[in-house]
Amino acid sequence: MLPDLLLPMRYPAKRIRAILALAALILSVAPAAAQVTSQVASQVTSQVTWRMTTEYPENNISGIGLTTFASRVSDRTHGFVTVTNAFDNQLKINSGEMPRAALDGRIAGGDAFAGALSGLDPVLGLSTLPFLVQSVDLARATNLRARPLYEKALAARGLKLLYVTIWPATGLWSERSLENADDLPKLNLRTYDANSTEVMRAAGANAQFLPMDAALAGLKEHRLNAFLTSGDGGAGRKLWDFLPHFTAINYAMPISIAFVRSDAFAELSEPMQREVLAAAAETEQSQLALLTHRTIENYARMRDNGVHIAEPAPAFLVTELRKAAKDAIAAWETRAGAEATAIVEWARQQ
Repeated sequence: MLPDLLLPMRYPAKRIRAILALAALILSVAPAAAQVTSQVASQVTSQVTWRMTTEYPENNISGIGLTTFASRVSDRTHGFVTVTNAFDNQLKINSGEMPRAALDGRIAGGDAFAGALSGLDPVLGLSTLPFLVQSVDLARATNLRARPLYEKALAARGLKLLYVTIWPATGLWSERSLENADDLPKLNLRTYDANSTEVMRAAGANAQFLPMDAALAGLKEHRLNAFLTSGDGGAGRKLWDFLPHFTAINYAMPISIAFVRSDAFAELSEPMQREVLAAAAETEQSQLALLTHRTIENYARMRDNGVHIAEPAPAFLVTELRKAAKDAIAAWETRAGAEATAIVEWARQQ
């Protein structure tokens, strides 16, 4: 039809009618083309990439959580939301620095060790209180009760809680075995938050709260001879190269918290938000299932690498640490407030 319209015509009136017909045809096509372009643009702008990070290796429980979350989010949103992960402190952002890095736009979020976040709000240090929980079931129930407080603390700082990971129980890695109370003052010890630093100092150790990278540097330079961390944290970092003894003091079952910047989450459509939260819930359940056998697997790996595991821990050591913990717990309760303290009291009664 178009070639016919453009053929030379003998009469001016016919030429005018042909031109008008061609113009009408072009105008009728334009809205449809604009609609297609708009749809494509909408699809492109709806695609979102979140950069997330952890200071722990990919095979650590924190790294496994981020890997699982990225996979679940991609599946549930059909690729509209993509999570790209950086492991092993690749971005040089430790747990305590992650909230600021997210708000500054360097990352969308991350998986941070909760104890390192307690400077934001004391309630985020609840899971690192010494000897509060001694089982997976109690750790799960306690954190479930505390979750609204975690969410509130993060939301006040522009962050959205995604999921919580419970870690295997914390123990003491050391250069030498711990035989009696006189061994505690000989420890140049890396602790993982303010609470544990206070407790270990009260017990007589020379304790320092250090991010993992700084702690590893101190270990390699022989400024440290002990670490407070789980078998998971130690195995992931191969602490057995320097610290061939692990004492299972069951100090705490701390958590890490995965979060994203609140405005990044709010930019998603409501259907996408629901899918992301469903992916986060699935990740949390997967992490809990992983925890069931994680300690056994870690201990097997540690023994294969020459680690001597003292389990149960010597009674004198646990007694000294429990005694040293009393003032630190009381001080935390004063800072954390009534709601958090009520959860601690509930956990003690279980």
